[in-house]
Amino acid sequence: MEDEVQKWMRKIEEVKKGEADLSRDEDLSIALMNLISLEEHFYFTAMKTGNENYLEMLNSIRKLRKNLLKKIVVNPQGEEWCISKHLLAASMRLIEVGTKELSKGSAKEANMYFASAFNLYSLFFAINMKMVEFKNLEDDFAKQENKNGLLNKFSIIIKKIVDCCKE
Repeated sequence: MEDEVQKWMRKIEEVKKGEADLSRDEDLSIALMNLISLEEHFYFTAMKTGNENYLEMLNSIRKLRKNLLKKIVVNPQGEEWCISKHLLAASMRLIEVGTKELSKGSAKEANMYFASAFNLYSLFFAINMKMVEFKNLEDDFAKQENKNGLLNKFSIIIKKIVDCCKE
């Protein structure tokens, strides 16, 4: 497993020319998660209240989210754009569910949601750093429950290279 992590680290260094600082993209990805959540909230609020002004706000937030997502999802192939958006959205929702479980005192349950969220978040970066090709993903998703599966490997890599404290 360590050899595989080293292989990915070398690939990242090639892609980022030795600069494996993803702090900007990490911050931006969290902002994108929140923008996606805002889109959802504006939608539900519009439906619950019948006030179409919320749909106008949704559209404004969507435009902002699209412009910012272009900063990370560069030259998307196939469905990378939508996959990236949904990976961030699913990760954010799992974080929220984990946080709710944690507040109820269910730490074990919370940690399961948090681990799943981080695996999806890591896959987002793996895709957008071109560390994986989609033709290989179908089989790898079937292995995601396996601790040594692809999602866990990406999580190990992202833990090593993402450092939000780098300026």
